[in-house]
Amino acid sequence: MNNKTRTRAFLATAPLVVAWLTFAPPAQASPLVASAESCDAQALSQPFIPWADPANYTLAPDGGFEKHGSSWSLEGGAVVGAGNETFYVRDAGDKRSLRLPGGSSATSAAMCVGIEHPTLRLFARNTGSPLSTLNVKALFEDGLGQTQSVPIGVVAAGDSWQPTQQMVIGVNLLPLLPGERTPVAFEFIAKGSGGNWRIDDVYVDPYRRS
Repeated sequence: MNNKTRTRAFLATAPLVVAWLTFAPPAQASPLVASAESCDAQALSQPFIPWADPANYTLAPDGGFEKHGSSWSLEGGAVVGAGNETFYVRDAGDKRSLRLPGGSSATSAAMCVGIEHPTLRLFARNTGSPLSTLNVKALFEDGLGQTQSVPIGVVAAGDSWQPTQQMVIGVNLLPLLPGERTPVAFEFIAKGSGGNWRIDDVYVDPYRRS
């Protein structure tokens, strides 16, 4: 995603963030700042080069699910199981992915991102009803220390593994971590009772300053 495309996507997303912050009800005190890993520890790679996307990405916490999703919150039947995305972009030895039946959800652990319009991208497939969608939200912390969320994408997929489109996170909030960084987590919700989703290799493009 080039800078011009990033800017257009961010401008389209920003009103959603502002509206949500204005009207969202208060939430419990957020653990995101306390639990987010340091940006300095992030390893960068280019997993989407075969799809003409040369951006550098960092893997979300256990974004390949090779640690059985131990740091994720899984609800409604979501479970890590055998079967990796078929491109093996992270490692040829990977063996697992996350299954999301209709009505289930999964939330990642918090991670550190830059505030300069980061994007999310992953691999997904749906072997269930074609009417089912995967709704994606970014969870973030507002200036009062409350957890809020904003929708950042709706994924439709077929029964073969494919990368999703880039999803602009768009939560350019007050920096809550050193170095003008902010903590975020991601929620994936399988909409539609007939859905049978799998996701794998969840990556974030931190778009960091050099």
